Amino acid sequence: MMSDKPPRRVLIVDDSRVLRAWLCAVLSSDPRLVIAGEAADAVAARDFLRGNPVDVITLDIEMPGMSGLEFLTRLMRARPTPVVMMSGLTSAGSDAAVQALSRGAVDCMVKPTGDYGDELTSDICDRVYHAACTRPARTKRPEAAVPVRTSAPAVFGAGGRICRRGSVFLIGASTGGVAALETVLPMLDPAGPPVVIVQHMPGNFLVSFSERLNRQLPQNVYLARENHILERGDIVLAPGDGQHTGIYRKNGGWMCRFLPNDPPALHCPSVDVLFMSAVSEAGNVTASLLTGLGRDGANGLLELSRAGARTIGQNEGTCVVYGMPRAAYAIGAVQRELPLDKIGPEMRDTRRRTARSLRPSGNART
Repeated sequence: MMSDKPPRRVLIVDDSRVLRAWLCAVLSSDPRLVIAGEAADAVAARDFLRGNPVDVITLDIEMPGMSGLEFLTRLMRARPTPVVMMSGLTSAGSDAAVQALSRGAVDCMVKPTGDYGDELTSDICDRVYHAACTRPARTKRPEAAVPVRTSAPAVFGAGGRICRRGSVFLIGASTGGVAALETVLPMLDPAGPPVVIVQHMPGNFLVSFSERLNRQLPQNVYLARENHILERGDIVLAPGDGQHTGIYRKNGGWMCRFLPNDPPALHCPSVDVLFMSAVSEAGNVTASLLTGLGRDGANGLLELSRAGARTIGQNEGTCVVYGMPRAAYAIGAVQRELPLDKIGPEMRDTRRRTARSLRPSGNART
C-alpha cells in the first residue's frame, strides 16, 4: 500500500561525484524519498539549505575545506536537521563516525567498497527514511565540554574489586544511542555495579566508541571478553564480531560469555540475547532500554521484569527514535519510563532499593 505521506526530501553532500550519483540512484528507488539536491562540499550545502528545506541530509565525513564533522556541529547548533553520516572503514573514519554520532548525527553508514544488492539498497533507504522521521535536538554543548579522564585508566584484568553477590546494570541502545549513553553513563557511580551494553553499530565503530568512553569516564571501559570477570566500575560493550554477548554468575561473580548467532538474528549483538542471559539472576539486575529503531530488547526486558528485575525505558520526548522503548512499553516490559537525564540517577539509586519493593502495578511514566 502506498503511503499518504509526502516523500521525505534528501540532500546528498559528498565531494565524490561518483558516490553522489550512486546514492541518488539508490535513494530514488524508494518512493518514500525524493532527492531535493546535491552538494559537493559543506559551503554548497549551507547555501542550498538557506533556500531549500530538507528532511534529512546524507553527509560525507571527509571533505575538502570544511569537514563533515565541522559542518554537522554548526548545523546542529543553528538548524537541527536529521543527518546520516557516510564513513570509510579506516580507524580514522571510525573515530570520526563516533564523534559525529555524539554530536547529533542520527546514523552513520559505511561507504560501500564493492558490489551491492537489493538487501543493501533496502537497508540504506530504510535508514535514511527513518532518520528523516526523527526530531534531532539543538546541540547544547560543544565537543570540548565532554568530560575527559584526568587520571590513568584502570588496567584491564588488573584484579580490582570483583562484583560478588551484587547488582549489574544492563543497557540496550541503537539509533541515537551514542549521545544517549554519553548522557547516562557519567551519572553512574564510578565504583558502582558493572555495566554491560549492547549498542547497535559496526564492530570497528564499537572499538572507537569504547576507547572514547574510556578517555571520558573514570570507569574502566572496554569491549567484552570471553569469561572475563566483571569488576565494580567496569563498563563493558558487546563487540560487533558476529557473536552475541551474554552474562552469567560463577563463584559469586559476574562474567561475560559469547553466544553463537544461530539462528541468525536481525541484530548481532542483540539486546534481547543480553537481557535473556540474565533472567535467572533477575533480582540483581537493573535493565534500561534506550533510543533505537525496531524492537530489539523488548522481549528480553519483559522476561527480566517478570523475573524480578528493575526495568527502565527512555521516554518518547527524549528519544531520537522511539522504537525499541515503545515496543517494550507496549507489552508491559517497562516499569518506569523516564526522560534521558533521569535514567542515570534512577539506575544509580536502585543500588539502595530492591526491584521487588519498587515495582509498580503497571507501566509508570514520568
